[in-house]
Amino acid sequence: MKPDARGYFGAFGGRFVPEVLAYALDELERAVAEAFEDGRFWSEYRELLATYVGRPAPLYRARRFETGGVPLVVKREDLNHTGSHKINNTLGQAMLAQRMGKRRVIAETGAGQHGVAAATVGAKFGFPVDVYMGARDVERQAPNVALMRLLGATVHSVSSGTQTLKDATNEAFRVWAAEVEESLSFIGSVVGAHPYPYMVREFQRVIGDEAREQCAREYGRLPSDVVACVGGGSNAIGIFTAFLDSGGVRLWGVEAAGEGIESGRTAASLGAGSIGVLHGSRSYVLQSAEGQVLETHSISAGLDYPGVGPEHAYLKESGRVSYVSVRDGEALESFFDFARAEGIVPALESAHALAFARSISRERGGGDLVLVNLSGRGDKDLAHVGRLSS
Repeated sequence: MKPDARGYFGAFGGRFVPEVLAYALDELERAVAEAFEDGRFWSEYRELLATYVGRPAPLYRARRFETGGVPLVVKREDLNHTGSHKINNTLGQAMLAQRMGKRRVIAETGAGQHGVAAATVGAKFGFPVDVYMGARDVERQAPNVALMRLLGATVHSVSSGTQTLKDATNEAFRVWAAEVEESLSFIGSVVGAHPYPYMVREFQRVIGDEAREQCAREYGRLPSDVVACVGGGSNAIGIFTAFLDSGGVRLWGVEAAGEGIESGRTAASLGAGSIGVLHGSRSYVLQSAEGQVLETHSISAGLDYPGVGPEHAYLKESGRVSYVSVRDGEALESFFDFARAEGIVPALESAHALAFARSISRERGGGDLVLVNLSGRGDKDLAHVGRLSS
């Protein structure tokens, strides 16, 4: 579905921003509408996905990881250039920035994959790139910080608040507000004010469109279950979109439970949050009774965010998608198990989805097929996992 004219998916979304950003968002909304109606824009985008990103990303059956004999198939977004699904989105946003005559890119990042993808397309298109990253994430995602700098980006460590993605996003918005004439803010997920949730979804829907066609061609059927991790939620929306109208396909969004929802040390916004406004849109937010955003916790920097995209909030309320959560320990176990069983190191974000997918595969029977979005590779997480395991 498209959001309505005010940018809402049902009761969620909208635009809650200061006047200076309202101007910038109006400009972006016009550019998105024009580009999305331009066949040449999409032709160039598809060509770059093929020749620069390396799409289509294949499906792979994880035979040694699966249990119960039900096929557990992963969509290999980790094989994309830069190692995750994030490049699908930054490539499209770079094309829009060029079309709009912008001269600089501002980005926020948690796990660093969006920052790397932004730095990558900045190098390709010739944009200076400033990436804002929480100080805690700079430490636990050092390989991606080094890669961003190698690609020519300036990485700004944000030491305010929780020193994670929320605070990096706050700072990126603050800087963009001062430089809207020359800059475009690259948001890495389906969060933020309209038109970002819709725009990012349209760039990420290639994941699901490919996966649906591949399942039908290679397995002769659609999956019984589609599973994806959810932080802000772009990889999940990207794969879910192709299956929303297929009622027989169960859709599962897997949040980071952290140390457990009941512990309070969690990042499960849909499971433990309430309706509020964060970073320009109305959605589910981890917040106090007074509306103050709470500190989050996850083993995964990319899921360590106190909100979620408004379309996910709508899909939760509608009941079309079921949202569950996986604890740190379960995700870490799947991180090791998948690497040792399949020779593929998943991102800690993706390990949450793998853990849940393996658990439901035990309950499925003949004719079922569980499809998991392997949203990124885990090279970036090795040092962090090493510290946790020592």
